[in-house]
Amino acid sequence: MPEFAIDGFTLGLILFAALLHAIWNALAKASGDPLVNLAVVTTTGGVASIPIILMFPFPNSETWVWLSFSAVIHFVYQLGLARMYRLGELSQVYPIARGLAPLGVAVLGAGFAGETLALHQTVGLVLSGGAIVLLGRSGDGLVATRQAVTTAVGVALLVGLYTYSDGRGVRSVETPLHYISWSFLLGCVPFLLYTIAVRGRGGLIALRQDGLRAMGGGLMATVGYGIALWAMARTPMALVSSLRESSVLFAALIGAFVLGDGFGRSRVVAAALLVVGLILVQLRGS
Repeated sequence: MPEFAIDGFTLGLILFAALLHAIWNALAKASGDPLVNLAVVTTTGGVASIPIILMFPFPNSETWVWLSFSAVIHFVYQLGLARMYRLGELSQVYPIARGLAPLGVAVLGAGFAGETLALHQTVGLVLSGGAIVLLGRSGDGLVATRQAVTTAVGVALLVGLYTYSDGRGVRSVETPLHYISWSFLLGCVPFLLYTIAVRGRGGLIALRQDGLRAMGGGLMATVGYGIALWAMARTPMALVSSLRESSVLFAALIGAFVLGDGFGRSRVVAAALLVVGLILVQLRGS
């Protein structure tokens, strides 16, 4: 029978992290300026990590490789996220961006690594792929919608890259918090400097309007990703990634019933199918 290689406590924490991720992304989408909002989110995590950094020695050379790689990927990811939320609705673009990453890993594994898929995993791929197609088509056909979907696909690729990078990095240290704290700090600096350079004084208006909510989102993002990295230190990365993407259903529900997205209910159904498909893909036969 298929089974999860994960204990109940870790499973609960990952699902909680997924909910936090959906909430802070909804706050970013609902903000007046997603770029400024995301800059506050990342800076909040970076500042919160400083006291933790002081508890550990300087990272070794292997850890620095993964930290540097992660910082570059996160910078591009954050730019893509801001563009995605400027162009698209949460209930459409978020499930595509989060759901494609673990799905892509499974497809690549089956196609290039000789990993044979069980029947239930094949069904999961079909369900997930169909859900992604439904989400991509559930728009109004405008150029902005197509651009939003394209951007979401690019964000999904970046999610897969930083998940792998951070998964390797967190295993290069004895204590997960050591890597997590440095990752948050290095991830915020480039994006903060870029936002200041691009927005200048104009960013202060958005900061006054959404600053407190963005800080709250930053705390959620910090706790949520910290849980994910902690889980990846003790659980298979692909399994953590897949379970964490249950946030797509949370985001679809928030978009439909809180933000009032168009096609909301149909996207909730598509997101639910996507979650079921991703879970089936990650189930392992005995």
